[in-house]
Amino acid sequence: MPGPGEVLVRLHAAALNHRDHFQRQHLYPGISFEHAILADGCGVVESAGPDTKSAPSLVGKRVIITPSRGWDSAPEGPEGAFTTTGGSVATDCGTAQDYLVVPESEVELAPEHLSSTEAAALPLVGLTGWRALVTKSGNARAGANILVTGIGGGVALQVLQFAVAVGCNVFVTSGSAAKIERAKELGAKGGVSYRDADWDKQLKKLLPDSRPYLDAIVDGTGGDIVARGARLLKSGGVISSYGMTISPKMDWLMLAVLKNIELRGSTMGSRREFADMVAFVREHRIRPVVSRVAKGLDNMTEVEELFKDIREGNQFGKLVIEIVPDEKSDSKL
Repeated sequence: MPGPGEVLVRLHAAALNHRDHFQRQHLYPGISFEHAILADGCGVVESAGPDTKSAPSLVGKRVIITPSRGWDSAPEGPEGAFTTTGGSVATDCGTAQDYLVVPESEVELAPEHLSSTEAAALPLVGLTGWRALVTKSGNARAGANILVTGIGGGVALQVLQFAVAVGCNVFVTSGSAAKIERAKELGAKGGVSYRDADWDKQLKKLLPDSRPYLDAIVDGTGGDIVARGARLLKSGGVISSYGMTISPKMDWLMLAVLKNIELRGSTMGSRREFADMVAFVREHRIRPVVSRVAKGLDNMTEVEELFKDIREGNQFGKLVIEIVPDEKSDSKL
């Protein structure tokens, strides 16, 4: 039962992230074998403990769970010890379970236009993408040319959707022509295959004559992105890096120095950024892209298929587990 300032949430959907795949391989720090895995979740508040300030407005409502703890609002970085929820020794909060007790301060009302599976797909990738684009790149504005690498992953897709919503010209990279075409359906202006040796030259030809350069790159791959990006970015352009799936190292070139390019690291985000991101999704009626849904936490065959998609890079969007059928999830809206 919830204690003072806490709420009991019946979870209706939970979503996977790459960290869950890494945890299963013992490639992530602070792994707990006693706490439920998964950081993303959406559910309905069933009851509230004593001294909950927002209990009357929360009970019976769908909420999404914040995917991290320990970072309130500082724009530079966490104020103290910071952790992602799910399978962690630092917190017992994980969304791969039927019920979850959390502080009332760690939930946001789910945007009404989203299904529960869509809402569960939003938290971690939405927060990471929001900070990388809005806070760190400084170029979330109409007319800016933005490159989003590795389209198909959850964060990259959220960056694409956020950037399109504010009027950016978004370009993408992918190893799959089909994923590039799907990104264009979501509003991307064009894309190139990173498998091509001259992809940066191909991309330069796609840029508009009136603005023949990139204002920012939002990158989750690493590798040679500085070398490629320095040729495309304007002087003073920004590379906002939220991950390095290719390699844990990147070369810093003199060309980047001469062009005054800034490389900015970005990891998830604060509680305030999370609230801002959810409000933006609600205002612009953005729907997170869901790649595949497994039916039931105990449906291990389908759940394993989700992890296989992550392992092989097959997904275009988020991989979600439906815990309660969605028609029940929406019954209390």
